[in-house]
Amino acid sequence: MDSSTRYLRDVRRIAQGSAAEAAADVDRDARFPAEAIAELRAIGALSAAIPESLGGGGLDLATIARSCSELASGCAATAMIFAMHQIQVILITRHLDRAAWFEGYLRSVCDEQRLIASVTSEVGKGGDMSRSIAAIQPGEGAVVSFEKHATTISYGAYADDFLTTLRRAPDSEPTDQVLALSAREQTTLEPNGAWDTLGMRGTCSPGFVVKASIPSEQILAARFDQAMNESMVPLSHILWSHVWLGIAVAAFERARAYLRASARRSPDAPTAGANQLSRVMAELGLLRAEVSRALADFARIADEGERAAFSTMATVLRFNNLKLAASEQSVRVCRGALDVVGIAGYRNDGPYSVGRHLRDVLSAPIMVANERIVETNARLLLVAKETE
Repeated sequence: MDSSTRYLRDVRRIAQGSAAEAAADVDRDARFPAEAIAELRAIGALSAAIPESLGGGGLDLATIARSCSELASGCAATAMIFAMHQIQVILITRHLDRAAWFEGYLRSVCDEQRLIASVTSEVGKGGDMSRSIAAIQPGEGAVVSFEKHATTISYGAYADDFLTTLRRAPDSEPTDQVLALSAREQTTLEPNGAWDTLGMRGTCSPGFVVKASIPSEQILAARFDQAMNESMVPLSHILWSHVWLGIAVAAFERARAYLRASARRSPDAPTAGANQLSRVMAELGLLRAEVSRALADFARIADEGERAAFSTMATVLRFNNLKLAASEQSVRVCRGALDVVGIAGYRNDGPYSVGRHLRDVLSAPIMVANERIVETNARLLLVAKETE
């Protein structure tokens, strides 16, 4: 059994075990899915994407993406936390540029299974990740500091480290950004609001005022606009879409199980929901195809070694469209599953409930709001020579 197969077997065990068993409680109490994250740490999953040369699992993006879907079938919050962590890990790995401090940091992620949170949101910029208000402030010697008012930080209270977007200097333009890595012990988090939401409650994502003082070597050398286009945006859309796919598959399977149980109870009665389930299956097939194709497209561009291709208008449009299609298609699948199951799916206390799945997947069009992406695509379409 190769390492990918063994890893996915262990992830599936966690998804069907501790993640699924605690999912209702995690959702009801809006609490961190500590059980599942602890088990993921135990199998080395938080360093699965780090190269073997640095002590990690060396697994490819396809394996990481599949594990996101597996986890989402049991607990969407666990899967989203895992996906967000992996985005930060892979971004650092892809833009490491042989920096000694960051190489050492990735080794510590492997050894200690450190959980990384992303701090990109900010009060006053309306969700625009391409610019920042907060800036790196020079200090004494090689020490710098910053203060950022973040509207949300997923699992911020439970993370070991934080990767934060900031202006390069107090007099820098809002788009001249860097990524700074601060450890928990270097960071102060002041809660700014609660997290009482419709879905994805276990991601525990309230706002915080983030303050940190760090050595300047903990600022990633890569230009943020490059890291954003080449890694952060496409990786986010790919791994998030796999989470949404996992939720949709779980909802579909509950609807199918409901119809099978109904048929066993009344074998001679017509199965009125069967036709509707067939339509839901078609929607799910479209979602699978789009997610699979996008993953293959990313791998193809990455294998060609031309990272600049990720910044072309055609490629930006391609991954933006993945986000739009997957976020909307997954909602349709879960909504269709509810139509099939009816009141048994609407209830929260039965084996065929799909309420949590629908509430969780409704976050998909809101994460990096679809309307903002549509507006970006519209601007690009006016100047792009190619869209494929």
